[in-house]
Amino acid sequence: MFTKRITLFSLLGFEVRVDLSWIFLAVLISWTLAAGVFPHYYPGLTVTTYWEMGVLAAAGMFFSIIFHELSHSLVARHYGLPMGGITLFLFGGVAEMKDEPPSPRAEFLMAVAGPIASVVLAAVFYIVRAGLGAAGAPAPVDGVFFYLATINLVLAIFNLVPAFPLDGGRMLRAVLWHWKGNLRWATRVASHIGGGFGILLVLLGLLNIVQGNFIGGMWWFLIGLFVRNAAAMSYQQVLIRQGFEGVPVRRVMNAKAVAVTPRLSIADLVQNYFYHYYFKTFPVVEDSKLVGSVSAREVKAVPRERWPFVTVADIMSRCTPDNTIGPEVNAMEALQTMSRTGNSRLLVADGERLLGIVSLKDMMNYLFLKLELEGEERVNLPSMPD
Repeated sequence: MFTKRITLFSLLGFEVRVDLSWIFLAVLISWTLAAGVFPHYYPGLTVTTYWEMGVLAAAGMFFSIIFHELSHSLVARHYGLPMGGITLFLFGGVAEMKDEPPSPRAEFLMAVAGPIASVVLAAVFYIVRAGLGAAGAPAPVDGVFFYLATINLVLAIFNLVPAFPLDGGRMLRAVLWHWKGNLRWATRVASHIGGGFGILLVLLGLLNIVQGNFIGGMWWFLIGLFVRNAAAMSYQQVLIRQGFEGVPVRRVMNAKAVAVTPRLSIADLVQNYFYHYYFKTFPVVEDSKLVGSVSAREVKAVPRERWPFVTVADIMSRCTPDNTIGPEVNAMEALQTMSRTGNSRLLVADGERLLGIVSLKDMMNYLFLKLELEGEERVNLPSMPD
């Protein structure tokens, strides 16, 4: 979902980050308000004033989204759900959950907290606007507070639509989960509704474009695509988590790992290992002890003419939590490590003893077979090299 993220600050123990796409959104919102919305409703002001109003309103929206997502995060923390922080991106913000909620009640309360927070903010902004208006506040101040009150109300109403993964969709999933006692089924139903809602937004966007409202239509179109894709991805994540539930790494690893020694030259490594086994990573073992790994990426960094004179020990990576995992660790944690680091093969070790290799390909083969035997639809993951 995200490109490059920048951590801004920590709030009540949650890291607040901004995706680079948010910069585009902030500029677009400021420009739209300064060039269109505020001049229409508050004519006769200077261009500088309109831009000041636009920037302040965009900053207020920034605060509103953080407040909305923070409410989700606080309820999630109350129920012991691990959170990865709050990230602002092109389509708003997200409180990053590292696992599914522990119960339907937790899911419902966590979901409803966001719209409630937005309604509370809308009421606060309306009250402040009324008070400032009674005190004779100028039109620019009135305009900014009116916009912030309205946008928070719109945010609350939009999020209450029962289309997963919107807050309303999560509330629907909680109700269905409580009814049937089946999280996977509840997620499938809610995500299909979310996908349908996404398609509806796409069609609405196309209709607006045809009618001449290109900018508004494009936003509806893009939001629709996002909702549809997010609904599908959320269902896939549930399938993956449940597919690997209770599955240790040792069950999906390859115990017949091909290892190399640190004294091996790069030329021999390429000729006798990379070109023979077609793996992109090999464990490095010395005196029966695992000391690291060597990958094709590290070999590529060495000039070809130096391959006969450079050894594996010169370029290998030492064992770290980014490339090594224990045999009893849950397979889902291995998958998350692969996604975070880009390593599609992890060394499986018990202390300094190499037990095997776990690869993304082997994990996905296990998952696909399990889902097929259980009658579930196949999932798609972002491609990663094996």
